[in-house]
Amino acid sequence: MAHVVIMGAGLGGVVMAYEMKDQLRPEDKLTVITKDPKYHFVPSNPWIAVKWRSREDIQIDLAPTFAKRGIDFRPTPAKKVHPKENRVELVDGSSIDYDFLVIATGPELAFDEIEGFGPDGHTQSICHIDHAEKAAEAFEEFCKNPGPIILGAAQGASCFGPAYEFTFIVETELRRRKIRDKVPMTFVTSEPYVGHLGLDGVGDTKGLLESEMREHHIKWMTSTRVKKVEAGKMTVEEIADDGSVKAEKEMPFGFAMMLPAFRGIEAVRGIEGLVNPRGFVIVDKNQCNPTYRNIFSVGVCVAIPPMGPTPVPCGVPKTGFMIESMVTATAQNIGQILRGGVSTHEGTWNAVCLADFGDSGIAFVAQPQIPPRNVNWSSSGKWVHAAKIGFEKYFIRKMRRGESDPFYEKAMLDFLGIGKLKKST
Repeated sequence: MAHVVIMGAGLGGVVMAYEMKDQLRPEDKLTVITKDPKYHFVPSNPWIAVKWRSREDIQIDLAPTFAKRGIDFRPTPAKKVHPKENRVELVDGSSIDYDFLVIATGPELAFDEIEGFGPDGHTQSICHIDHAEKAAEAFEEFCKNPGPIILGAAQGASCFGPAYEFTFIVETELRRRKIRDKVPMTFVTSEPYVGHLGLDGVGDTKGLLESEMREHHIKWMTSTRVKKVEAGKMTVEEIADDGSVKAEKEMPFGFAMMLPAFRGIEAVRGIEGLVNPRGFVIVDKNQCNPTYRNIFSVGVCVAIPPMGPTPVPCGVPKTGFMIESMVTATAQNIGQILRGGVSTHEGTWNAVCLADFGDSGIAFVAQPQIPPRNVNWSSSGKWVHAAKIGFEKYFIRKMRRGESDPFYEKAMLDFLGIGKLKKST
């Protein structure tokens, strides 16, 4: 008998549990450890922050769902991984031994790296549903006395899509409330150009996003570093190509939402051979750690080097489609090892994304996600907004049923009508 333990029950962890269960032998055991007993569909958080969705709309109670699949569930946070002992220590003092460990925790949000930054400071976040709900309350108060808005992503951020989404969703909501004319909007980003997305662009994302911002009267600042945030005032530095400070500006705001940099969670940070200096898990092409060969990792917590040097640091995003390919490869590889074989499966690491803009949107396909690419496509239109709504319902329904066939891959390609791309990878 082998015991497979999965740390984390976000997108990667839940799908990992479903696919891993299908790969186990009858005598094997599967346990999921997580800090939150409920899963929340993170791509819907921008809608939560303007009250287009409620927590109940996007929430899944994991205990009964896992129980139906015969998956043990421990909603207790991990305190420390002890890879030399094949053991995960939990915060309640107990431990769980494993034969195989899959780290799917997602990131820790590094708000503390900037003075006054984050939900405990003076800016809002949509990275977690708790943050999004707090942002919704702050936005309601802002609308009573509208003024300037700052939105975007700080230095070191690696998840730019939601920042663009929330920017245009807020713009749409302001128009619906008929107060858009009272709200100057500025998009502040560490990217070297609008639409870089940590991927050096996909198709014409630069042109499409710049055009959308001009059309909606949104100003932007690129290669910009947030120095500090005070109540109603953000100090930023525009960085030249040589890394010098080109200009420092103090920007007033009545509402601000800025995505932070990520780092690995405390339970794995500092473990030599397992993680990089930021705490992200090091994996090979089979999603396996080179030092500890019974540890695998999937999702945002995986270490991926940046695309290349930029004036302000930008990370590489891990999209849902990409994460799913990591999950499938990992489940199949562990299944092979359990049956006396060796790992042969590799994730495709493709990106398929629907970015909702409130009443329109942008879609892009990057195969593979990191250039040079076989497919490099982007498009825009009102159909993207409708597709994102349809995809949300499709995905949550499958999660609640505990179904394990590919989520993002099937849904995204079906919605975009480009299923043939699957065969080309």
